[in-house]
Amino acid sequence: MELGKIVEYIDRKKVVCAVVLDIKKNRLRLLTETNREVNMAESRLAHVGKALLDLSIGRDSLVSSLKTIAGHRKNLMDRIDIRELWEVLHSEQEWIDLMSMTEFCFPNHPMDDHQSAVVRAFFENRTYFKFNFDSFFPYTEEQVEQITARAREAERRNRIIEEGGIWLKYVLSAKKPDLPENKLPVVDVLKNYYLFGKECAESVLAKALLKRAGIESELAVFQILVKLGIWSPNENIELLRYEVPTCFSDNAARLADQLTENPPDFQADPRRTDLTGLELITIDGQSTLDFDDALSLHGSNEGYVLGVHIADVGEIIRRETPLDKEALCRASSIYMPDLKIPMLPPVLAEGLCSLKQGRMRPAVSVMITFSPRMDLIGFDIIPSIINVRHQLTYHDVDLSSDENPQIIILHKIARKFRRQRLAQGAVQISLPDINICFDGTGKPAVSMSDRESPGRMLVSEIMILSNWLTATFLRDRKIPAVFRSQPPPREKLFNGDEGTLFQNWMQRKLMSRFVLSSASGPHNGLGVDAYVTSTSPIRKYVDLVTQRQLRSALGLETPYSAEDIDHIIQSLEEPMTAVSRLQFSRHRYWLLKYLETRIGRKELAIVLNKRRNTYTVLLTNYMLECDLPLSGGISLKPEDLVQVVLQHVNARKDTISIFMG
Repeated sequence: MELGKIVEYIDRKKVVCAVVLDIKKNRLRLLTETNREVNMAESRLAHVGKALLDLSIGRDSLVSSLKTIAGHRKNLMDRIDIRELWEVLHSEQEWIDLMSMTEFCFPNHPMDDHQSAVVRAFFENRTYFKFNFDSFFPYTEEQVEQITARAREAERRNRIIEEGGIWLKYVLSAKKPDLPENKLPVVDVLKNYYLFGKECAESVLAKALLKRAGIESELAVFQILVKLGIWSPNENIELLRYEVPTCFSDNAARLADQLTENPPDFQADPRRTDLTGLELITIDGQSTLDFDDALSLHGSNEGYVLGVHIADVGEIIRRETPLDKEALCRASSIYMPDLKIPMLPPVLAEGLCSLKQGRMRPAVSVMITFSPRMDLIGFDIIPSIINVRHQLTYHDVDLSSDENPQIIILHKIARKFRRQRLAQGAVQISLPDINICFDGTGKPAVSMSDRESPGRMLVSEIMILSNWLTATFLRDRKIPAVFRSQPPPREKLFNGDEGTLFQNWMQRKLMSRFVLSSASGPHNGLGVDAYVTSTSPIRKYVDLVTQRQLRSALGLETPYSAEDIDHIIQSLEEPMTAVSRLQFSRHRYWLLKYLETRIGRKELAIVLNKRRNTYTVLLTNYMLECDLPLSGGISLKPEDLVQVVLQHVNARKDTISIFMG
């Protein structure tokens, strides 16, 4: 290294031209083209030429000369076509030294300036060659494609951050902001980040975008998306998070329409028993449109015959069809206060499959014989043809529970069966249902219904009875099904069905989780030795699978194997978890939304337990748990009834706070 030598180094991703002013133990003092003096190790230099500058010409002249040299080298650099060089050289896959590469670019007597131009050009464009200042190695075509794609992605991300950040500031300040098409990628980043947080593939980009816009809270992201009209103020975030489809595929919808237009001719099947002479009734909620079970009761020589008639969905929805596959993916109908998502297309769920009044329907009928004292004598399961005469609501049944002879007997059968279950160790948890509906303006209203009303109790017990007998039928014939079992509770807080509200609530927390299996086992919670769910094949895929196994026993189709059943159980685990969480979270959201209108109101609560700084209480009118801060001088114990005041509720943040009233 000599004094006056013209050198170049990299600073802040730029090539800087300089002259050597002094040398001390491999440390160089340089004067740059920008009239700065810097000290650095010789190893940091990117290019060292042969030319020298006369240091005696003075600082200003040196700087002027460096600027001229740098300008000339930049002009030379613009004459280099790196892609063209790569197209010629990449097939060789060999290292090329700086001198050779310079001769490729400038064949006629290349000088220092030409070498520098090569270094500058390859430093700026890293797409085609591996580069270490004095040698070059061409990338393969695949490597070039990957590098090009990464560059495009980096450019896209930088554009989103810079332009998107500026646009979001405008959105925050505008009353009615526009949403231009080129900002849709920004919206997609925000949506995914709000839904999935750190799990979002572009979470780093989202954070940089929000930082550029000066946005710090998640709630602000939600408000922006509402302001832009992407989401509604009451958007169902969990529905989006679980990516639950609200529409059916074209194949499934087309097949549903075809089935509606040309339904199976089940009435000509000689294997079916004509039960259309029986007086069938359905008992459901007032808004129910998909009727999948009906009841009948008539006298016999032995006493009474109770018929539990289940819509034969298996006759219409065949295995492995697009409808069946989509039902398996959905696992269940989803019921939320503001939205219902059926497992089957509505033209089937509320039409062809539904046990509608006055319509001939195929069914699987569980015919149960009782003595005059309501003792179970026997049962049979048959394929049938039915026609519902009356569609009743729970309210209708409650009003006629003391007058209608049929309802009176059905209720006696239900009560006796419950007593038998309780005697066999069943745990009867009786908690009210909290119902949410909407007034004409879309505001939520809350009401409570008694699960132990005559109508609801009657239907609940008879469905448990039917499911138990169905499980027995399949088990005794060694037919695998989706059997449901449950170990005993960790602790039993009360006997029979006389538990208090507090005891019922706490007992539910002590129940063991149920288990699904292709082999039967006792269901201790219900007090039966085998159990399946089979009475809701329109709404639950598990019930449809059980019905198909019944149909196989009746000679109507080929059964699933035990391996098939185990695979179905495994396939249903994830969607069923999503359904459960979705229904719970949406119910809770609208309940909190209602409570937002009652801030400052007094409410009754039962103390459940004490924690370090709070009590956990249950708001009895809403069946909602929340924390009550400890209040000085007041000591509470479990099951105490207290009055509290709603202090703060935010449905979107899923928060509620109360204080002692």
